[in-house]
Amino acid sequence: MNPTDQAISGQATDGEPSAQASERERLLAEAFDAFNRLSEDLAFSYRGLEQRVEQLSRELAAARSERLVQLAEKERLANRLGRLLELLPGAVIVTGEDGMVREANPAAHEFLGEPLIGQRWPEVAMRFVSGPAGAGEVRLDDGRRLNVSVRSLGSEPGDILLLQDVTDTRTLQEQLDHHRRLAAMGEMVAGLAHQIRTPLSSVLLYLAHLEPRRIEEEQRLRVVGKIRAQVQHLERMVNDMLQFARGGANNLTPLTLGAIVDEFREMVNLPLAEHGGTLAIDWEAGLADRCCMGQREGLVGALLNLASNAMQSADRGVHLDLRIWQPRGEHVAMTMRDSGPGVPQAIADRIFEPFYTTHHQGTGLGLAVVRAILEAHGGEVTLDRSGQPGGAFTLHLPLVPCDATDNDNGA
Repeated sequence: MNPTDQAISGQATDGEPSAQASERERLLAEAFDAFNRLSEDLAFSYRGLEQRVEQLSRELAAARSERLVQLAEKERLANRLGRLLELLPGAVIVTGEDGMVREANPAAHEFLGEPLIGQRWPEVAMRFVSGPAGAGEVRLDDGRRLNVSVRSLGSEPGDILLLQDVTDTRTLQEQLDHHRRLAAMGEMVAGLAHQIRTPLSSVLLYLAHLEPRRIEEEQRLRVVGKIRAQVQHLERMVNDMLQFARGGANNLTPLTLGAIVDEFREMVNLPLAEHGGTLAIDWEAGLADRCCMGQREGLVGALLNLASNAMQSADRGVHLDLRIWQPRGEHVAMTMRDSGPGVPQAIADRIFEPFYTTHHQGTGLGLAVVRAILEAHGGEVTLDRSGQPGGAFTLHLPLVPCDATDNDNGA
């Protein structure tokens, strides 16, 4: 082969490397270097991934173990709560968003019978509940009284109801209130003897004027009238004593507020008119048809006692303002304000004490009876000490749902 052919074929001549061979070798060397570096990088990344997988596996195993512990603890807690629900003396009922009973503990079945699960709670209540028995309480057909508390489930739709048998508690409370009133009456014996002695002495004195055979008719009628007034005073005292002892809360039934106020207005009209007085009644919207658990005679009597107290305190022409309003929650307030002189601050702390009176014709039991009646109804009576003109007393009573069957008792 001649030199020209060797040059054309790219082969070296006489041991001299060609330019193309050198370039090819350089490129191959660079490629091998890049491949080696990439292999090292891949190996390093792979080792990193292996370590990360090992770490994640350890973390996952720890999380799974912790989760299992939590599930086991929750299962123990659920079992414990389930056991507690079974042993609770109170009835626990869980209702769904649709009002259907989803769960009920044994006490609920014992209180309300069967069926329960899958039944609508309002229908269950209608079957076994005879009516309300007080604020937050219902009375069963068998006479037992249950306290009812309702709470939302919070995290899910529905409610949880807790029913507690408070029959014995309420009976003991009523007995305690009765014994407390009897004890108070025992403390009043000395005062009662003094209160009775005064009108009896007056009656005996007036009777002495009737002993002569000849007495003018006008004088006789005047003496008889004085005797009648003293006897009526004794009668009021005896009636107040009896009402104080009873507390005015026998046979509680749902009463509409409108019925109570209407009966009071009818009964106070005549004595108020004879006294030259007037009465104005102001209702907060919607309250006339609301109900409270009460004894009609006792609550009407409490309002009459306040009116009588106002007429005794004021001169003729006293004006009474009766306002019925709702101050808070499920409570109603009846505020009676008169145009009289009001209650002096010096005696404000004593006016509810039995036999304490500043009226010569008063028994001293009127306001004590009012307080006893309100306490027996789960309420209270308060004196307005704001310094406004006249005297003002407020009766506070808890409201209850009006039962359709029992509304006739208050209408």
